[in-house]
Amino acid sequence: MTTATLERFAAPAEFPEEPVIRSIDLEFTSGSDVNAGLEEAVAELIEVASKEASCGILVTRLKPGRYTVALDESVPFGETYEAFAA
Repeated sequence: MTTATLERFAAPAEFPEEPVIRSIDLEFTSGSDVNAGLEEAVAELIEVASKEASCGILVTRLKPGRYTVALDESVPFGETYEAFAA
């Protein structure tokens, strides 16, 4: 006779998920930092957008040196739009 034992291991305790970043506010004092800073912010939100697959990214220039990079449902998934605040 053969006996088999099925062991069940307790599932690890789940930690609450970190809040999803939906927008990033940026302010630059040097024009040479703008492109690199915006590219980094867009790359970070691309990771978030790819998990949700429901929206694209909107980069808004609020004033010289001040930008917001945000997930936006009016932007199609996989695309990044630029806008200027009035």
